[in-house]
Amino acid sequence: MTNTQNAPIAGPGITLTGGAAILAPVTAFQNGVVPPNALVLLPINPNGTPIEKEILKGPVALVMDDVWKLLGFNGPAVQVQDEQGRPIAIGLEDLLAGLEKHWTEGPTDLARGRLYAQELMKHGRNAKAEQVLSKVVALGGDGEDWLALGITQTAQEKFDKAEGTLKGAVNLLKDSPFPALHLARVMKGKKDPKAEREWVERAIQTDAQSVDAWAYLFSSVRDTDGEAKAISDVDELASAPVHAKNPAPYIALQGFFAADEATRERAIGFAKKGIARAPQDPLALLCLSALYGQASKIDEVVKLLAPHEALMVRDVRIAHNYFEALFQMRDIGRITALLNKLATSSVREVKQFAIDRSRAISQMLQQQQQALAAGQNA
Repeated sequence: MTNTQNAPIAGPGITLTGGAAILAPVTAFQNGVVPPNALVLLPINPNGTPIEKEILKGPVALVMDDVWKLLGFNGPAVQVQDEQGRPIAIGLEDLLAGLEKHWTEGPTDLARGRLYAQELMKHGRNAKAEQVLSKVVALGGDGEDWLALGITQTAQEKFDKAEGTLKGAVNLLKDSPFPALHLARVMKGKKDPKAEREWVERAIQTDAQSVDAWAYLFSSVRDTDGEAKAISDVDELASAPVHAKNPAPYIALQGFFAADEATRERAIGFAKKGIARAPQDPLALLCLSALYGQASKIDEVVKLLAPHEALMVRDVRIAHNYFEALFQMRDIGRITALLNKLATSSVREVKQFAIDRSRAISQMLQQQQQALAAGQNA
């Protein structure tokens, strides 16, 4: 199998450096020896598209749509769970048809409608999702349903409808910044920058800890007035007394500069500002420690996170960053003490993390001892 769309044709003397695959009958391989990296496709149902005539002529290149048809899928594959909770793949159209039937059989069951709409939105079927969510809202849906309906209308550029719907969501979700943020997107679509800015600031006012809201403020100003003005506007609003101990503005800013190695030091600078405002904030610690790790400043990771082992007992993300730094330093003593502490956590993810890493460290030390013993015997 291979996706041949927009791909150059490999001719004589051309070496493929990326992934590539073919579909061919077993008889196409000399002496019937199948390469060890071959993949065998076995449709669960016998309704896969027959291509026996094609492959008898030789290997066949497939695009992904052909693969789904070959496996008998109706549409691209999506992962769901069977009755025992095991992951299986089915065709997208079959999934949506099943959810629609489920919703039709219980049209007053809002949970069924929400599940169907969620999958429709996930796969860009916004027109159909709007129809389903309109019924859910009419049947007494909550603020989240109003918000989802407004999002589908925005995606279809039905800005007037979306504005009314999302204002309803604002009234119902008084503590959530997201209806206001989506209203800002509506105002951007309506070419009203003044109203867009007002709704962004409304979102920040609703939840000053919302990193998404601060990030939207930065990206919105950057798109119209440039990066320097965007940073200046975030700094100005963040300097208000009410935000003095709020790390969210600088957690948002570092995210725009973290991915590029050329701007990583700027990201570290913003992340440090977040830490200065809230030294115990888990997300601020996570961002700065990750940036230090990307910059190979392992000593700085340890220095930053060492005082926060009590926090790691509750937050597996910070525990992971600290463990990785200690492991790179090969500080087995501190690793052992950390894992023993994490093993007492009441948080399942943290406890499992400690168990898995303890097992891996134990195996590593055992292998080292065996290698050392073998060297001495030799």
